[in-house]
Amino acid sequence: MFTGIIETVGRLRNLEKSGGNINFFVESTISKELNIDQSVSHNGVCLTVVDLIDGGHVVTAVEETLTRSNLGILKAGEEINLERSMPASGRFDGHIVQGHVDEVGICSEILEKDGSFEFEFQYALNSKNITVEKGSICINGVSLTCYDSGPDKFKVTIIPYTYGHTNFKFLKLGNKVNLEFDIIGKYIQRILSHN
Repeated sequence: MFTGIIETVGRLRNLEKSGGNINFFVESTISKELNIDQSVSHNGVCLTVVDLIDGGHVVTAVEETLTRSNLGILKAGEEINLERSMPASGRFDGHIVQGHVDEVGICSEILEKDGSFEFEFQYALNSKNITVEKGSICINGVSLTCYDSGPDKFKVTIIPYTYGHTNFKFLKLGNKVNLEFDIIGKYIQRILSHN
């Protein structure tokens, strides 16, 4: 389990296809502290460390993960948001994040707002995923509060610190992002759909 508070941004050193899977070779400031079999969020996707390399670590994404997330379109040199799983004695500074991406969204608007940044994202209208006004959303592993919620879109505001310490600073219009919708909302929606 994660909180959506990014620890560091790693750089994708290399990718290696292995059947339907892709091995990602990531360099980061936290890689030297990782262990094999440890769970780490990569752009919001929970992946297991399978190897340690000089200044980095290796994780593997299976076909289902590549289909449901933006990991399959990443290229060497790109920046990835990283967060280690939350320790049992840790604080929830963000919200409950599982590292299970629900779908990919598209960045549809970016506005600079007197020092902060407003982003709008669109997602599939026919999906069963929802946002609520002032509810939680996880974008590329970052815990955020959404507003202007519609049936297929929402907005978030990014403060300068988050902008400078995550890969939000590299986002452009049309870019694909990983979306994990609030787990509590998903359970409520599932319960109501059975009535």
